[in-house]
This record gives sequence, structure tokens and C-alpha cells, in this order.
Amino acid sequence: MVLTIKDMTKSFADKVILKDINLTIEDRDRIGLIGVNGAGKTTLLNVIVDHTDIDTGDVFVERGVNIGYLRQNTGLDRDSTIYYEMLSVFSELKEIEETMRELERKMAICEDHDREEYLSLSEEYGRLSAYFEAKEGYQIDVKIKTVLNGMGFSDKSYGTNISTLSGGEKTRLALAKLLLEEPTLLILDEPTNHLDFPTLMWLEDYLSDYKGSILVVSHDRYFLDKMVGKIWEVSHQKVYTYKGNYSKYKILKEERIAREVKEYEQQQLKIASMEEYVEKNIARASTANRAKSRLHQLEHIEVLEKPLEYDKTPFFQFTFDRASVKDVLRVEDLTLKVGEGRDQKTLCKDISFQIKRGEKIALIGRNGIGKSTLLKAVLGLNTQSTGDVIWGQNVTKSYYEQENQNLNFENTVLEELWSRFPNLLEYKVRSILGQMLITDDNVYKPVSVISGGERARLGFAIMVTEHANTLLFDEPTNHLDLASKEALEKALKEFEGTLLFVSHDRYFLNQIPTKIIEMTDEGLKIYPGNYDDYMAQQQKEKEREKAAEQSAKQEQRKEDNGYNRSKQQRSENARRRNRINELEKLMEAAETEIWTLQNDIGSPEVASNYELLSEKCARLEELKDLNEQYMEEWVSLSEE
Repeated sequence: MVLTIKDMTKSFADKVILKDINLTIEDRDRIGLIGVNGAGKTTLLNVIVDHTDIDTGDVFVERGVNIGYLRQNTGLDRDSTIYYEMLSVFSELKEIEETMRELERKMAICEDHDREEYLSLSEEYGRLSAYFEAKEGYQIDVKIKTVLNGMGFSDKSYGTNISTLSGGEKTRLALAKLLLEEPTLLILDEPTNHLDFPTLMWLEDYLSDYKGSILVVSHDRYFLDKMVGKIWEVSHQKVYTYKGNYSKYKILKEERIAREVKEYEQQQLKIASMEEYVEKNIARASTANRAKSRLHQLEHIEVLEKPLEYDKTPFFQFTFDRASVKDVLRVEDLTLKVGEGRDQKTLCKDISFQIKRGEKIALIGRNGIGKSTLLKAVLGLNTQSTGDVIWGQNVTKSYYEQENQNLNFENTVLEELWSRFPNLLEYKVRSILGQMLITDDNVYKPVSVISGGERARLGFAIMVTEHANTLLFDEPTNHLDLASKEALEKALKEFEGTLLFVSHDRYFLNQIPTKIIEMTDEGLKIYPGNYDDYMAQQQKEKEREKAAEQSAKQEQRKEDNGYNRSKQQRSENARRRNRINELEKLMEAAETEIWTLQNDIGSPEVASNYELLSEKCARLEELKDLNEQYMEEWVSLSEE
């Protein structure tokens, strides 16, 4: 058991956010926390982290449990380097290591090994050494490099000052630091927001082996499907628990709602029947007693609440009046550029592809490769890029910009939509906004003050009203909750026109596209199908590359063994191979002895014997230096 919440209620002012909540987190639990925006997810996380400031109930945290919490879009902001910030996680172990070095120096100058001073020093050294090894103190650098590389910092110098990093990089670095801290309960709020596909897959693999418990808030349904074994859904002041991943949750939720509706309806029929009986029979002497009995039963029935079947979601419906020609778009020899003058930068070049009517194409690729720029280039919004962009006849286009910067932030919401379609009556404009859940006084708010989710829905309202036959989206799911994402997916599946979109949402990429175009530094790669099809093809390509690499090595070995080689070359290769084999055996023997010595040094028997301890410490340092020399020679020979 890690944590228990019992009969907890939390409110702000007069508004109850969470009511009568009972939850537990077990060892190695993997829990996904979901719910519409404003349902109370962050409130629940704060209760778990702070354990206080609740109206009623209790929060019990097991002794020894430490909680690590990465809030959404919270990055490191330090005046230190990447490496030293990560190293600070291990400050206790580094202090112990320094203490051990100091103890070694003191023991070395202590001549009488039978004196209490020496025995005390050696005992302390043995204790610290055992603790240092148990906490994997010798693996600190390996851990740091593994996590930094996995989190996408392989191309960054570890001496880089954190203050020079972008916001997304600072968020990734904060996550990397939290992973190194290894809290008993790891709480992550939208951890996948700034991660590309390789980093996402590394994080999923890393978390699957995480020793502690994980509670994660995420709108990434693919991530939830792969990572969690339990779903907590916050809805209408309650938290519903479902066993299984996100896909299983959807099934179980439908079953729960159907069951609750049936139970409610059956009880309502029973209550109506009993009330009718009482009304007809209470005044009759012959049936009055039975009527009173029914009335007594009615008074003690625990009336079920009417089920709240579903939260409201936006209503998306993309239609068009006139279909385009078959050949919607042809792009030839496009070079993507950003910036002006000396600051101009080429992102990607030699881009050529075609889009046919009815195709639904996803653009993917690493961050910074130029996906958003490509969308702007084909729309004529990026004038620096060069090449041919040819749209077919009768193609009408509608574009969703990632951060909705194409909106006029000084307008009210109503003005922004109405100004684009001045021929519409006000009730129609408000009706369209209402379909996007923007209602009442919210339509009079300036675009600058509404939430990111509301801006996104305003952008969709514009697209719905434009009735274009070709839709272009840049990260359309970024600001949507799970239910809204599924509503959008349903609408885009039903859309009979053409789609070109950029997305990092792997679940979305599995639902919508008929084709995936991957942008790489070498150009475009086109894959038919959805994301799973793309991943399967990627795996096949890796297997082919591995087979080709093995074949090349076999050919090289044949060549090394004497084919078309001179006697002198064969002799030199044989000498090199023999030395490599010899070095590998030497390194294996050295590493085995190093491991044995480290264990011995940490034992009380050795720690209490100064001469033996000094001898083993000296041998350990000698072996480390020797092993490093072996490794350098092995690398040099292997690269020849």
C-alpha cells in the first residue's frame, strides 16, 4: 500500500469539487487519471501531494513513501548546467563518496590498526561503502547519461546552461530529473506534451520497468493504452475506478452507464407503482394497512440519482457544397525555409508529393523538421520557401493553426466568427458557437482572455462554417479533452473530403489517416495506412537494415579471411582479431575482479583490516586504470 484516501470531500468557497472520495494506490500501480477540463483532476493531485486542506476525510501515506510531482508545462529554470543539475539528484551519494575518500586518507595515516580510532574509522567506512554500493553509487554517471539520452538530449552538450534551453527542453529536463530521483509515487501531469515519437517510446519503455507506482494525467490515449492498468475518471464530484487501460475503460464505462440507467428506471417504475397503490388504497378501510406499509417502504427507499450519462462535447460536422477535382494537390521540388537574410535557415528540401481527392494524410517527423512550415508553404503563408505548389480546380481550403494565431485576439468571440461570415444572422452565429460549447456570456469575452481549449473550439467553429472540401490541421487535438478528441475523430472519419494534417497524437494517427508521410532529413517517406501500419513497416525496415548489415559483415569477414587479400593484409587482420579477442577476455576478467573487490571492500571483515583494505583499494584503482586502457585499445582496433 502506498496511499489511501478515505471519505474525502474538497470544495472551494461554496462549490464542491470532489465529494466522498475513496481511493487507494498500491505498490507498482499504473494509474491513468482522466476527466474533462475543470472536473477536478488537478485538485485531486494537489490533495494527494499536500495531504491537507480538505473539508472532510483523511489521506494516509505509508511511512517511507516519497512523492514526486511534475506539474504540466513546468520546466527547470536554473543557472546551472544540464549535467550538474542532474548530478544534484545524487548529492547525498556524492557526499558519502567524499566521506569515504576522507576515511581512506585517515586510515592510511593511522599506524596502529588495533587502536579504537582505526577500528571506528574502518567500521564507518564499511557501513558507508555497503550503503553506497546498495544505492548504485558507482552507476551515477551511467544513469544520468541513459536518462538524458532517452529524453532527447543526446545532441546537447551536458555543459549547456539550462537558462539557454527552450521551454519544451526545460520541461523535458524536469522530467529527466524526476526520473533520476525515483520517487515511490511518481505523479506526471501531461508528460508527453513536448516529446517526439522516439522519446515517447523510450519513456514508455522506461516507465514500464519503473520500480515505484505511477499516477499520470494524460490526453494521450495511445500512451494510456500502453502504460496503465487502471483508470481513475473524475466526473461530477466523483472518481470512478476502472480496471484496464483506456480502451478497456471505454467499454466498462458504457456498461456502467447502461447498468445505472436500467437500475434507475426500474426503481422509478417501482416507486411510481407503489405511490399509485398508496394513493388508491390509503382511504379504504380494507386496504389502508397495506397502503400504509407501502408508504412506510417508500419513506425508507434510498432513491438512486438520475445517471449523468455523458458530459457535453462539441458537435463537429465538416461539410462542403462542391467536390474538388481528383488531383487535389501536387508539390514538386519544394524547399522549406524560415527566417530572413543571414538568419534564414533551410529546414527540408527536395519535397515532392501528390494528394488525391478523399485521401486523409498525416504528416509526421521529428520536432523542427518543418511540418508546420510545410502546411504554411502549400497554403502560401510561408513566402521564403521555394518550389512548385499546384492546387487543383474547385479545391476550397480551410486551415487550423496550431496555436490559433490566425485569430484576431482583440475581437470578442462573437465578433471573430461573425466578422468572417457577416451574412449570417446573430442567432446562427451563436448557434454555431453553442455547438462548440461556447455559450452565454463567454461569447462576449475577448479572444485574448478565453482558454486555449475555447480558442481551439473557436478555430473549429470557423472551419465548420467555411464548408471547405479540403481541410488542413496543425496539431488539432492539442487543446482538446478526451471526449472532444473522440468527437472530432468521428467527424473527420465521416468527412468525405480531403485531409492533410500534422499530429503527434498516436491514437488520432491510428484512427484517421489513409496514408502517413514522414519528413526526414533525407526527404519524404510515404507509408500507406495508419500509425500501427507505419510502425510495422518501420520494424520491417529495421530488420532489413540489420540483415543487410550482417550480410556486409559476413562479406567483410570473408574478405578478411583471405579473399582478394595479400598475405601481409591477412596476417595483419589475424593479429588484430586475436588482440581484440584477447582484450575482450582481459576486460571481462578485470570487470569480474573489480566487482569482487567492490563487494569485499564493503564487507566488515575487510573494512576492519587496514592492510587488507589498503591492498584491495590499491588493486581496485589499478584495475580501473588498466581496464580503461584495455577499452581504449579495443575501440581503436575495432574501428580500423
